[in-house]
Formats: sequence, C-alpha cells, structure tokens
Amino acid sequence: MKKLLLSVFTLVTITSSVAQVFTGTTYRGAFAPAPTPMWTQGWAEWDPQNKIYPAPTVTVNTNITANTTWATGQTVLLQGPIYVKGNSVLTIQPGVVVLGSKAVAGSALVVTKGSQLVAIGNTVNPIVFCSDQAPGARSVGDWGGIILLGSAALNYTNGINNVEGLPVSVDSEFGGGATPNNNDNSGSLQYLRIEFGGYVYQPNKEINGLTLGAVGKATTLKYIQTSFTNDDGFEWFGGNVDAKYLVSYRNLDDDFDTDNGYSGNVQFGLIVRDPNLADNPTVSTSEGFESDNDANGTTATPLTSGIFSNITMVGPFRGANTNTIASGYRRAVRIRRTSNLKIYNSIFMDTQRGVHVDGTNCEIAAGNGGLKFKHNIVAGTAIGKTVEQNAANSFATNAGSAMNVWFGNNGNDSILNSSPSFSNILTTPYNYTSPDYRPGTGSPALATASFTDPVIAPLTGFTGYTEVKKEIGYVALYPNPASDITSLIINSNIDSDISVNVMDVTGKLVLSVVKDLQIFEGTNELTINTQNLTNGVYFVTLNTKLGKETVKLVVSK
Repeated sequence: MKKLLLSVFTLVTITSSVAQVFTGTTYRGAFAPAPTPMWTQGWAEWDPQNKIYPAPTVTVNTNITANTTWATGQTVLLQGPIYVKGNSVLTIQPGVVVLGSKAVAGSALVVTKGSQLVAIGNTVNPIVFCSDQAPGARSVGDWGGIILLGSAALNYTNGINNVEGLPVSVDSEFGGGATPNNNDNSGSLQYLRIEFGGYVYQPNKEINGLTLGAVGKATTLKYIQTSFTNDDGFEWFGGNVDAKYLVSYRNLDDDFDTDNGYSGNVQFGLIVRDPNLADNPTVSTSEGFESDNDANGTTATPLTSGIFSNITMVGPFRGANTNTIASGYRRAVRIRRTSNLKIYNSIFMDTQRGVHVDGTNCEIAAGNGGLKFKHNIVAGTAIGKTVEQNAANSFATNAGSAMNVWFGNNGNDSILNSSPSFSNILTTPYNYTSPDYRPGTGSPALATASFTDPVIAPLTGFTGYTEVKKEIGYVALYPNPASDITSLIINSNIDSDISVNVMDVTGKLVLSVVKDLQIFEGTNELTINTQNLTNGVYFVTLNTKLGKETVKLVVSK
C-alpha cells in the first residue's frame, strides 16, 4: 500500500466516521501468505521487556482540560490517573513515548466522554505507552493503561455505567443513557503500543491494556498492540466501534473480551499467549475470546453481537498439547451469558480447549444463527476438547444437532496436534523474538475462507461515512472539532487527482486548499494547520473526476 504524507499549512477538516469494511481474503487467519509482509512489520514489538526507551522530558501529573499536543521527540511521564476532560483533545504525534509511573498509584490515561485522544503514529515511529521501569525490571500491572469512554449504546441499566476500580464520578462514566450517540467519536489510535498495564485499582479490579467503554463508530482503532497486561488485552463494554489490525501479546487474562452490547466489527487480529501467564483460576479462567451479554446473562439490549474475522491465535501449548501451562488457562473461545458473538475465518491453535458455546441461551442462538462460528480452524487442543459441551446440554433439543456436529456443519476444521497439517498451519509461530505468523506452504489456512454470510460480506455502501462514488473508499478527519492541527485521511481505491476547497456557511469560498493533488491507491494523509481559522462551522468540498462531496468542518479553540 502506498501512503502519501503531505503538510498543507492552510486548513481543512472532514467530519466523517470511518466505517469498517470487511476485506475479503482467500486465507484464514490474520496474515496473507509470503511474500506479502505481515502487517505487524516495523511498528510491533516482540520483546518489550528489554526495549530501551528514552528518559522522560515532560512530566504530566494534572488532568488535561484544554487541547494539548505531545510532540514528536518528547518522552512523557504520567504520574497518577490523568483524565482528558472538558471536551478537550489530546494529540500525540508519531514517535512519542509515554511512561506510566509505577511509584505513583494508578498512573493511567482516561479519555472521558466528549473528549478525544488522537494518537496517530506510523510504521517507522509508532506511539508507545509503557512502564517507567528499566529494561528487565518491568512487570504486568506496573501502571494502568488507556481507557476510552464514549456515549454510544450499552445494555447497563439506564444505559450508563462507570469504569470498575475508578472512583464513581462523571469522569469515569460511559454510555449515552436514554439518547446514545452511536456515531460518537473518541478520537483515533493508530500504530500504537500499550505495554505492562493492568494496575490493580481494587482487589480483582484491574483495568485492561485498552478499555473501551461505549465507544462509538466514528472512533478509529487500527494497528494497536497490547503486551504483558495484568488483565485483558482489549475489552469492549458496549459501543459499536470498529477496529482492524489488533495484537494481544502475552497478556494475563483474556485477549478479546466483549460485554454489555458491543456490536462493532473487528478484522485482522493476532493473539499470542505465554504458557506461564494466566489469571488465578479461583477468580477467573483465561481465554482468547470471552464474551458475555451482561454479567447475569440476561437478554438486555443491545445484545453483545460483535463480528470478528481473520484472527490468528497461538495458544500457551506452543506446539505440544503435553506442555505444562498456567493452571488458569482454559479456552480459545468462550461465548456465554446470552452473547450473540460471531467469529469467522480465524485460526485457534495450541489451547487446552477449543470453542465453548456456554449455556442454554447461547446454544439457542447458535441454533438460530444469532451466534456464529464459521470457517475457522481449531488445532492442537487437548484430546477431545475441540468443542466443549455443557454436561446438561440443550443444543440437541433446540437445534436438532449436537455441538460437534454444529461445529462441522459451519465449515470449521479440527486438526489434531499429531496431524501432519498441524506443523505447517503457520510458518514460525513459536519464536517469540522473530516470529512468522503467515500460513506455511500447503497450510490448511490457505483455503476455505468465506465471506458469503450476509453479516460479513464486503460492502460498499455503508452509512456513517462519506464515500465518493467508487473512487474514494472513505475520508476522515482527526480531530474534529479542530483547533490548531488536524489530519485529513483519504483512503482511495485508485490513483487519482483531487481538489479540496473550503466554504463558509454563506457558501463563500474561504480558501482553495489543494488543486489537482495526486493521491495514490491506499491511505493518504495530509497534516493540516487550522490555527488561522476563527471558531465556527465551515463546509469542505472534495472534488474528484467522478463528482463532489461536501462535509462539515467545525473549528473550536
């Protein structure tokens, strides 16, 4: 993919949410076969324990209540829970390192409802959040993590809840209540790593690497890695935010945890487990996926119904199901408590148990198609544990078929640890520091991916974002409202020329921003200065050979 990076010292923001489009693949799992490089190349880190980061140059120990930028070249030390609040925007430029203080209790970054975090790194200069401890001395839970809170829908009573472990206040509140905004925008996180988070705020109340509370569709989450977290890698509490290119690396508890009505779409994810890391089984077992509708398994709406495709999971057995692993580790996938989760085209290998559709309501949903597990590979589990079935199983009564038959009828494959095809599912999955998670030669992952199910079929006409005919996939602005600096993201389906103009509310031309600018197939990014604009509403027109689109720009300083 080509990427055009320009600086345009004028103005423009485009208010538009980037809708998730499932990309059709011929392969199962997160990565295309060689010679296509892994999408983790350049920005992901496989040995964060020994990574050397620069010393702090800036200390932040008070809340952020106005638009703020942490600039390239800075190393920021977070001392205590830092709240981004008051509808302010925190912008973090490429290459910034943020160190959470272990000495100051609960150091974390919390982005409250109405505020935004715009942290857009790149493959050469990702943004990194890590413990402030020296290489070799870092531990899970040294600091908190990142918490994004939004106003989208969730199925808690009255549509509002607070982040567990944090003080109950408006600053820890998420959810839109009786009038949720499912197009809410909490910012943009791209090419970002979060390492050694999961601080224990109260007994058994740790936060995750990335916690997402009722985050809305206009938020962008791409190319994010969480590593060595003292709880889950990623947890969604309601909301409908989409995501692509997520890595959950050697975290303690669950990797992808969905609760309370999460209904977004996630494609391309990598899970790598450590055989020595799992939760205390007297408190919670650890899974690759854990999904609940709510803690009590009610039918409260919106139902948890997120859609995941093209996930690769390398579990704790790491090549042999006789290896010793942490006692708290259990399953690749556990869907329970009335969740209607859907998983497609994915690889789950080296786990003690495979997929568990847990409980009568989930079994009914599997029978009627509300819960789906299709065209996946489950490989290398303990003998007889590809599918886990409850002792008092009702699936046969409700759907006319036992769980293992349901598994096979949905295009899934079970591969034994001793099977010749097991060894080449992935190329070099067990080398921590130099892995290759692409399918091996002749891998079963190279065949039978399917995007024919209507809920995952690649679409072109999403609402909630601006599509310029078939020439432009989407355009988006981060942040919007804009203050001094914003980034215009244009995803183009072809090489093309564009022109961008800005009008005021009367239709008067304010500025011709660019004329006949060449953009390339893929993602194009323009860094734009808006500091000379007065507060107010403007309209931006994007002209292509196939037509014109007009979108709203808000400037607020």
